[in-house]
Amino acid sequence: MRVKRSSAAGVCWTLLMGSVFAAHALTFEVMDGNSTCIKADLNASFSISYNTTNGTSAARFALPSSAAVGNGSSCGGAGVPPELLVSFGAGHALMLRFSSDGRLYRVANISLQYNLSDTSTFPQSSSTGLVMVMTNASEISARLNSTYRCVSSSTISLSAEVNITFSDVRMEAYMSGANRSTDESVCSADQTVTTAAPTQSPRTTAAPSPVPPPAPERGNYTLTNRNGTTCLLALMGLQLNITHRSRSLKQTVSEVMNLQPNRTTASGSCGVTVATLVLTEDLTNLTFTFTLNSTTQKFYLSAVNVSAFWPDMTGLFSEGNVSLNLLQCSVGRSYMCSAEQTLPILPSFSINTFRLQLQPFNVTAGRFSAVEECRLDQENMLIPIIVGVALAGLVLIVLIAYLIGRKRTHAGYQTI
Repeated sequence: MRVKRSSAAGVCWTLLMGSVFAAHALTFEVMDGNSTCIKADLNASFSISYNTTNGTSAARFALPSSAAVGNGSSCGGAGVPPELLVSFGAGHALMLRFSSDGRLYRVANISLQYNLSDTSTFPQSSSTGLVMVMTNASEISARLNSTYRCVSSSTISLSAEVNITFSDVRMEAYMSGANRSTDESVCSADQTVTTAAPTQSPRTTAAPSPVPPPAPERGNYTLTNRNGTTCLLALMGLQLNITHRSRSLKQTVSEVMNLQPNRTTASGSCGVTVATLVLTEDLTNLTFTFTLNSTTQKFYLSAVNVSAFWPDMTGLFSEGNVSLNLLQCSVGRSYMCSAEQTLPILPSFSINTFRLQLQPFNVTAGRFSAVEECRLDQENMLIPIIVGVALAGLVLIVLIAYLIGRKRTHAGYQTI
Protein backbone atom coordinates (compact mmCIF):
# COMPACT_ATOMS: atom_id res chain seq x y z
CA MET A 1 0.00 0.00 0.00
CA ARG A 2 1.37 3.41 -0.99
CA VAL A 3 0.08 6.75 0.16
CA LYS A 4 0.72 10.21 -1.22
CA ARG A 5 1.47 13.12 1.01
CA SER A 6 -1.15 15.82 1.00
CA SER A 7 -0.68 19.04 -0.91
CA ALA A 8 -2.48 22.34 -0.62
CA ALA A 9 -4.96 23.07 -3.41
CA GLY A 10 -4.62 26.81 -2.77
CA VAL A 11 -1.89 29.30 -1.99
CA CYS A 12 -3.57 31.30 0.77
CA TRP A 13 -2.71 30.53 4.41
CA THR A 14 -4.01 31.63 7.77
CA LEU A 15 -2.33 31.65 11.19
CA LEU A 16 -4.29 29.85 13.94
CA MET A 17 -3.11 28.82 17.41
CA GLY A 18 0.51 29.47 16.54
CA SER A 19 0.67 27.16 13.49
CA VAL A 20 0.19 27.59 9.76
CA PHE A 21 -3.10 26.19 8.47
CA ALA A 22 -4.34 25.88 4.91
CA ALA A 23 -7.22 28.21 4.04
CA HIS A 24 -8.09 26.05 1.03
CA ALA A 25 -8.64 22.37 0.46
CA LEU A 26 -5.82 19.87 0.89
CA THR A 27 -5.39 16.87 -1.41
CA PHE A 28 -5.12 13.32 -0.06
CA GLU A 29 -4.60 10.21 -2.17
CA VAL A 30 -4.66 6.52 -1.23
CA MET A 31 -3.02 4.08 -3.63
CA ASP A 32 -2.64 0.32 -3.99
CA GLY A 33 0.48 -0.20 -6.04
CA ASN A 34 0.14 2.16 -8.98
CA SER A 35 -3.67 2.33 -8.71
CA THR A 36 -5.49 5.14 -6.92
CA CYS A 37 -8.60 4.08 -4.99
CA ILE A 38 -9.36 7.25 -2.98
CA LYS A 39 -8.63 10.85 -3.91
CA ALA A 40 -9.98 13.67 -1.79
CA ASP A 41 -9.70 17.44 -1.78
CA LEU A 42 -11.16 18.75 1.45
CA ASN A 43 -10.96 21.48 4.02
CA ALA A 44 -11.86 20.48 7.58
CA SER A 45 -12.05 22.52 10.77
CA PHE A 46 -12.69 21.21 14.26
CA SER A 47 -14.42 22.50 17.39
CA ILE A 48 -13.73 20.50 20.56
CA SER A 49 -14.90 21.31 24.09
CA TYR A 50 -12.66 20.00 26.88
CA ASN A 51 -12.23 20.32 30.62
CA THR A 52 -9.56 22.61 32.02
CA THR A 53 -8.21 23.31 35.47
CA ASN A 54 -10.52 26.36 35.61
CA GLY A 55 -13.67 24.86 34.02
CA THR A 56 -14.21 24.21 30.32
CA SER A 57 -12.73 25.60 27.15
CA ALA A 58 -13.12 25.12 23.39
CA ALA A 59 -10.33 24.37 20.95
CA ARG A 60 -10.92 25.46 17.37
CA PHE A 61 -8.45 24.49 14.70
CA ALA A 62 -8.24 23.35 11.08
CA LEU A 63 -6.27 20.75 9.18
CA PRO A 64 -2.71 22.08 8.91
CA SER A 65 -0.79 22.18 5.66
CA SER A 66 1.43 19.41 7.07
CA ALA A 67 -1.49 16.94 7.29
CA ALA A 68 -0.66 13.70 5.52
CA VAL A 69 -2.24 10.39 4.58
CA GLY A 70 -1.54 8.01 7.47
CA ASN A 71 -0.50 4.38 7.49
CA GLY A 72 -4.00 3.32 8.52
CA SER A 73 -5.29 4.22 5.06
CA SER A 74 -6.31 1.31 2.86
CA CYS A 75 -7.94 0.48 -0.46
CA GLY A 76 -9.71 -2.39 1.30
CA GLY A 77 -10.74 -5.65 -0.31
CA ALA A 78 -11.96 -9.09 0.80
CA GLY A 79 -14.77 -7.57 2.83
CA VAL A 80 -12.61 -4.79 4.27
CA PRO A 81 -13.87 -1.29 3.34
CA PRO A 82 -11.52 1.37 1.95
CA GLU A 83 -10.35 3.96 4.47
CA LEU A 84 -8.70 7.36 4.36
CA LEU A 85 -6.75 8.26 7.50
CA VAL A 86 -5.30 11.76 7.75
CA SER A 87 -2.63 12.32 10.42
CA PHE A 88 -1.77 15.80 11.67
CA GLY A 89 -0.28 17.61 14.63
CA ALA A 90 0.79 15.83 17.81
CA GLY A 91 -1.11 12.57 17.55
CA HIS A 92 -4.32 13.80 15.92
CA ALA A 93 -6.02 11.80 13.14
CA LEU A 94 -9.18 12.03 11.03
CA MET A 95 -10.53 8.84 9.43
CA LEU A 96 -13.18 8.37 6.74
CA ARG A 97 -14.40 4.81 6.17
CA PHE A 98 -16.36 4.13 2.97
CA SER A 99 -18.97 1.57 1.94
CA SER A 100 -20.79 0.74 -1.30
CA ASP A 101 -23.96 -1.08 -2.33
CA GLY A 102 -22.85 -1.52 -5.94
CA ARG A 103 -24.56 1.65 -7.17
CA LEU A 104 -23.70 4.28 -4.59
CA TYR A 105 -20.74 4.79 -2.29
CA ARG A 106 -20.83 6.75 0.94
CA VAL A 107 -18.78 7.76 3.95
CA ALA A 108 -20.18 5.17 6.35
CA ASN A 109 -18.11 6.23 9.34
CA ILE A 110 -16.23 9.34 10.45
CA SER A 111 -13.90 9.22 13.44
CA LEU A 112 -11.51 11.66 15.04
CA GLN A 113 -8.62 10.96 17.37
CA TYR A 114 -7.32 13.94 19.30
CA ASN A 115 -4.56 14.21 21.88
CA LEU A 116 -5.34 16.15 25.05
CA SER A 117 -1.64 16.00 25.92
CA ASP A 118 -1.01 18.45 23.06
CA THR A 119 -0.80 21.59 25.21
CA SER A 120 -0.49 23.91 22.21
CA THR A 121 -3.92 22.79 20.98
CA PHE A 122 -5.53 22.08 24.37
CA PRO A 123 -3.95 24.53 26.83
CA GLN A 124 -4.57 23.89 30.54
CA SER A 125 -6.40 20.63 29.83
CA SER A 126 -7.20 18.75 33.03
CA SER A 127 -6.93 15.43 31.15
CA THR A 128 -4.22 13.89 29.03
CA GLY A 129 -3.95 11.14 26.46
CA LEU A 130 -5.80 10.18 23.30
CA VAL A 131 -9.59 10.49 22.85
CA MET A 132 -11.51 8.78 20.03
CA VAL A 133 -15.00 9.86 18.89
CA MET A 134 -16.97 8.66 15.88
CA THR A 135 -20.34 8.81 14.11
CA ASN A 136 -22.21 6.83 11.47
CA ALA A 137 -24.47 9.78 10.65
CA SER A 138 -22.76 10.98 7.49
CA GLU A 139 -24.66 12.44 4.53
CA ILE A 140 -21.70 12.14 2.15
CA SER A 141 -22.72 9.80 -0.68
CA ALA A 142 -22.39 9.68 -4.46
CA ARG A 143 -22.96 7.47 -7.46
CA LEU A 144 -20.20 4.99 -8.23
CA ASN A 145 -17.73 6.31 -10.82
CA SER A 146 -18.63 9.89 -9.97
CA THR A 147 -16.98 12.59 -7.87
CA TYR A 148 -18.73 13.84 -4.75
CA ARG A 149 -18.67 17.64 -4.74
CA CYS A 150 -19.76 19.92 -1.90
CA VAL A 151 -18.24 23.40 -1.83
CA SER A 152 -20.70 24.54 0.85
CA SER A 153 -19.84 24.14 4.51
CA SER A 154 -21.39 21.19 6.33
CA THR A 155 -21.04 20.52 10.06
CA ILE A 156 -21.16 16.99 11.48
CA SER A 157 -21.41 16.27 15.21
CA LEU A 158 -19.30 13.35 16.36
CA SER A 159 -20.37 13.85 19.98
CA ALA A 160 -21.75 16.57 22.23
CA GLU A 161 -18.22 17.97 22.54
CA VAL A 162 -16.83 17.47 19.02
CA ASN A 163 -17.94 19.02 15.71
CA ILE A 164 -16.27 18.85 12.30
CA THR A 165 -17.01 21.31 9.49
CA PHE A 166 -16.17 20.22 5.95
CA SER A 167 -16.00 22.54 2.96
CA ASP A 168 -14.52 22.63 -0.56
CA VAL A 169 -14.90 18.85 -0.81
CA ARG A 170 -14.19 17.00 -4.03
CA MET A 171 -13.76 13.32 -3.35
CA GLU A 172 -14.07 9.93 -5.00
CA ALA A 173 -13.68 6.42 -3.58
CA TYR A 174 -13.69 3.07 -5.40
CA MET A 175 -11.94 4.84 -8.27
CA SER A 176 -11.52 3.04 -11.58
CA GLY A 177 -8.69 5.25 -12.87
CA ALA A 178 -5.91 7.55 -11.78
CA ASN A 179 -8.05 10.69 -12.00
CA ARG A 180 -11.36 11.54 -10.42
CA SER A 181 -14.42 11.24 -12.64
CA THR A 182 -15.65 14.34 -14.45
CA ASP A 183 -19.20 13.18 -13.63
CA GLU A 184 -20.15 14.84 -10.34
CA SER A 185 -22.65 13.99 -7.63
CA VAL A 186 -23.41 17.40 -6.17
CA CYS A 187 -24.56 17.76 -2.55
CA SER A 188 -27.98 19.31 -1.98
CA ALA A 189 -26.48 22.43 -0.34
CA ASP A 190 -24.68 23.30 -3.58
CA GLN A 191 -27.86 22.78 -5.60
CA THR A 192 -29.73 25.64 -3.93
CA VAL A 193 -29.14 28.42 -6.40
CA THR A 194 -30.95 31.75 -6.45
CA THR A 195 -31.85 32.76 -10.01
CA ALA A 196 -32.03 36.47 -10.78
CA ALA A 197 -35.19 37.80 -12.40
CA PRO A 198 -34.94 38.63 -16.15
CA THR A 199 -34.05 42.26 -16.84
CA GLN A 200 -36.21 42.61 -19.96
CA SER A 201 -39.48 41.47 -18.42
CA PRO A 202 -40.74 41.43 -14.82
CA ARG A 203 -42.75 38.27 -15.53
CA THR A 204 -41.34 34.90 -14.50
CA THR A 205 -42.58 31.42 -15.18
CA ALA A 206 -43.50 29.49 -12.07
CA ALA A 207 -42.85 25.79 -11.80
CA PRO A 208 -45.97 23.77 -12.52
CA SER A 209 -47.67 22.22 -9.49
CA PRO A 210 -46.79 18.53 -9.33
CA VAL A 211 -49.62 16.09 -9.93
CA PRO A 212 -49.60 13.72 -6.94
CA PRO A 213 -49.40 10.05 -7.89
CA PRO A 214 -52.05 7.60 -6.69
CA ALA A 215 -51.68 5.95 -3.31
CA PRO A 216 -48.64 3.63 -3.36
CA GLU A 217 -48.82 -0.13 -3.30
CA ARG A 218 -48.32 -1.70 0.11
CA GLY A 219 -44.97 -3.44 0.43
CA ASN A 220 -44.05 -6.36 2.69
CA TYR A 221 -40.51 -5.96 4.07
CA THR A 222 -38.95 -8.53 6.40
CA LEU A 223 -35.53 -8.94 8.01
CA THR A 224 -34.13 -12.14 9.52
CA ASN A 225 -31.26 -12.88 11.88
CA ARG A 226 -28.34 -15.10 10.94
CA ASN A 227 -30.18 -18.10 12.34
CA GLY A 228 -33.11 -17.42 10.01
CA THR A 229 -35.44 -16.04 12.68
CA THR A 230 -37.61 -13.09 11.66
CA CYS A 231 -36.54 -10.00 13.59
CA LEU A 232 -38.26 -7.09 11.80
CA LEU A 233 -41.64 -6.85 10.07
CA ALA A 234 -42.98 -3.93 8.04
CA LEU A 235 -46.10 -3.59 5.89
CA MET A 236 -46.50 -0.15 4.35
CA GLY A 237 -46.99 1.97 1.28
CA LEU A 238 -44.40 4.73 0.99
CA GLN A 239 -44.46 8.02 -0.91
CA LEU A 240 -41.36 10.24 -0.97
CA ASN A 241 -41.61 14.04 -1.18
CA ILE A 242 -38.32 15.67 -2.19
CA THR A 243 -37.59 19.33 -2.95
CA HIS A 244 -34.66 19.56 -5.35
CA ARG A 245 -33.15 21.54 -8.18
CA SER A 246 -34.75 20.68 -11.53
CA ARG A 247 -32.43 20.10 -14.47
CA SER A 248 -35.08 20.95 -17.08
CA LEU A 249 -36.83 23.86 -15.33
CA LYS A 250 -33.61 25.22 -13.77
CA GLN A 251 -35.40 26.02 -10.53
CA THR A 252 -36.36 24.34 -7.28
CA VAL A 253 -39.32 21.97 -7.52
CA SER A 254 -41.11 19.50 -5.27
CA GLU A 255 -41.38 15.98 -6.65
CA VAL A 256 -43.40 13.05 -5.30
CA MET A 257 -42.52 9.42 -5.99
CA ASN A 258 -44.08 6.14 -4.86
CA LEU A 259 -41.76 3.37 -3.73
CA GLN A 260 -42.61 0.29 -5.80
CA PRO A 261 -42.43 -2.92 -3.71
CA ASN A 262 -41.80 -5.20 -6.70
CA ARG A 263 -38.65 -3.22 -7.51
CA THR A 264 -37.52 -2.61 -3.92
CA THR A 265 -35.07 -4.75 -1.97
CA ALA A 266 -34.93 -4.76 1.83
CA SER A 267 -31.78 -5.13 3.93
CA GLY A 268 -30.55 -3.97 7.30
CA SER A 269 -29.79 -5.30 10.74
CA CYS A 270 -31.53 -6.14 14.01
CA GLY A 271 -29.95 -5.30 17.34
CA VAL A 272 -31.05 -5.35 20.93
CA THR A 273 -31.75 -1.63 21.07
CA VAL A 274 -31.21 -0.46 17.46
CA ALA A 275 -32.70 -1.87 14.25
CA THR A 276 -32.11 -0.60 10.73
CA LEU A 277 -34.25 -1.15 7.63
CA VAL A 278 -32.73 -0.16 4.27
CA LEU A 279 -35.03 -0.02 1.23
CA THR A 280 -33.39 0.27 -2.20
CA GLU A 281 -35.14 0.92 -5.49
CA ASP A 282 -32.89 1.69 -8.47
CA LEU A 283 -31.04 4.89 -7.47
CA THR A 284 -33.17 5.58 -4.39
CA ASN A 285 -31.94 4.42 -0.98
CA LEU A 286 -34.10 4.92 2.11
CA THR A 287 -32.81 3.99 5.59
CA PHE A 288 -35.01 3.80 8.70
CA THR A 289 -33.36 3.53 12.12
CA PHE A 290 -35.46 2.38 15.07
CA THR A 291 -34.33 2.76 18.67
CA LEU A 292 -35.61 0.99 21.78
CA ASN A 293 -35.73 3.01 24.99
CA SER A 294 -35.18 0.48 27.77
CA THR A 295 -36.35 2.99 30.39
CA THR A 296 -39.77 3.75 28.90
CA GLN A 297 -40.04 0.35 27.18
CA LYS A 298 -41.02 2.04 23.93
CA PHE A 299 -39.48 1.97 20.48
CA TYR A 300 -39.55 4.83 17.98
CA LEU A 301 -38.23 5.94 14.59
CA SER A 302 -35.05 7.81 15.54
CA ALA A 303 -33.42 8.50 12.16
CA VAL A 304 -34.17 8.55 8.44
CA ASN A 305 -31.60 8.94 5.66
CA VAL A 306 -32.29 9.16 1.95
CA SER A 307 -30.14 9.30 -1.16
CA ALA A 308 -31.80 9.68 -4.54
CA PHE A 309 -30.83 10.53 -8.09
CA TRP A 310 -34.04 10.93 -10.08
CA PRO A 311 -34.04 11.75 -13.81
CA ASP A 312 -34.67 15.51 -13.45
CA MET A 313 -32.26 16.09 -10.54
CA THR A 314 -29.14 18.14 -11.21
CA GLY A 315 -27.18 15.97 -8.80
CA LEU A 316 -27.45 13.44 -6.02
CA PHE A 317 -29.95 14.33 -3.30
CA SER A 318 -28.59 13.07 0.02
CA GLU A 319 -30.17 14.15 3.29
CA GLY A 320 -30.97 12.73 6.70
CA ASN A 321 -32.19 13.46 10.20
CA VAL A 322 -30.80 11.51 13.16
CA SER A 323 -32.79 13.25 15.92
CA LEU A 324 -36.34 12.07 15.21
CA ASN A 325 -38.91 10.77 17.67
CA LEU A 326 -41.72 9.36 15.51
CA LEU A 327 -43.97 6.26 15.43
CA GLN A 328 -43.71 5.56 19.15
CA CYS A 329 -45.01 2.20 20.32
CA SER A 330 -44.73 -0.08 23.36
CA VAL A 331 -42.18 -2.89 23.16
CA GLY A 332 -43.84 -6.23 22.41
CA ARG A 333 -46.53 -4.63 20.27
CA SER A 334 -46.74 -3.62 16.62
CA TYR A 335 -47.35 -0.04 15.52
CA MET A 336 -50.29 0.41 13.12
CA CYS A 337 -51.57 3.45 11.24
CA SER A 338 -54.07 2.70 8.48
CA ALA A 339 -54.65 6.39 7.79
CA GLU A 340 -52.32 8.34 5.54
CA GLN A 341 -49.77 10.21 7.64
CA THR A 342 -46.83 12.46 6.83
CA LEU A 343 -43.47 12.00 8.53
CA PRO A 344 -41.69 15.39 8.56
CA ILE A 345 -38.00 14.54 8.18
CA LEU A 346 -36.55 17.80 6.86
CA PRO A 347 -37.92 20.93 5.12
CA SER A 348 -36.73 19.42 1.82
CA PHE A 349 -37.84 15.86 2.50
CA SER A 350 -40.88 14.10 3.97
CA ILE A 351 -42.51 10.67 3.73
CA ASN A 352 -46.19 9.81 3.36
CA THR A 353 -47.11 6.41 4.78
CA PHE A 354 -50.19 4.37 3.86
CA ARG A 355 -51.66 1.38 5.75
CA LEU A 356 -48.56 1.14 7.91
CA GLN A 357 -47.83 -1.69 10.34
CA LEU A 358 -44.36 -2.36 11.68
CA GLN A 359 -42.51 -4.14 14.48
CA PRO A 360 -38.70 -3.79 14.66
CA PHE A 361 -38.22 -5.55 18.01
CA ASN A 362 -39.43 -8.66 19.87
CA VAL A 363 -41.00 -10.38 16.87
CA THR A 364 -42.43 -13.78 17.91
CA ALA A 365 -43.06 -16.67 15.49
CA GLY A 366 -42.61 -14.38 12.51
CA ARG A 367 -45.91 -12.59 13.17
CA PHE A 368 -47.00 -9.14 14.27
CA SER A 369 -47.84 -8.79 17.96
CA ALA A 370 -50.96 -7.06 19.30
CA VAL A 371 -51.62 -3.74 17.61
CA GLU A 372 -51.07 -0.29 19.10
CA GLU A 373 -52.94 2.19 16.89
CA CYS A 374 -51.73 5.64 15.93
CA ARG A 375 -53.58 8.75 17.02
CA LEU A 376 -54.97 9.34 13.51
CA ASP A 377 -56.69 5.96 13.53
CA GLN A 378 -58.01 6.57 17.05
CA GLU A 379 -59.40 9.94 16.00
CA ASN A 380 -60.92 8.47 12.85
CA MET A 381 -62.69 5.87 14.98
CA LEU A 382 -63.70 8.45 17.57
CA ILE A 383 -65.54 10.68 15.10
CA PRO A 384 -68.17 8.05 14.10
CA ILE A 385 -68.65 7.18 17.78
CA ILE A 386 -69.24 10.84 18.67
CA VAL A 387 -71.66 11.26 15.76
CA GLY A 388 -73.49 8.07 16.74
CA VAL A 389 -73.78 9.15 20.37
CA ALA A 390 -75.02 12.59 19.29
CA LEU A 391 -77.67 11.06 17.01
CA ALA A 392 -78.75 8.64 19.75
CA GLY A 393 -79.04 11.55 22.16
CA LEU A 394 -81.07 13.53 19.65
CA VAL A 395 -83.44 10.57 19.10
CA LEU A 396 -83.80 10.18 22.87
CA ILE A 397 -84.60 13.88 23.29
CA VAL A 398 -87.23 13.72 20.52
CA LEU A 399 -88.77 10.59 22.08
CA ILE A 400 -88.94 12.18 25.53
CA ALA A 401 -90.46 15.34 24.08
CA TYR A 402 -93.03 13.25 22.23
CA LEU A 403 -94.03 11.32 25.37
CA ILE A 404 -94.32 14.51 27.42
CA GLY A 405 -96.41 16.13 24.72
CA ARG A 406 -98.67 13.10 24.45
CA LYS A 407 -99.21 13.01 28.25
CA ARG A 408 -100.20 16.66 28.30
CA THR A 409 -102.66 16.08 25.45
CA HIS A 410 -104.41 13.32 27.36
CA ALA A 411 -104.52 15.48 30.47
CA GLY A 412 -106.53 18.11 28.59
CA TYR A 413 -109.67 15.89 28.31
CA GLN A 414 -112.12 15.64 31.30
CA THR A 415 -114.61 12.78 31.91
CA ILE A 416 -118.31 13.95 31.92
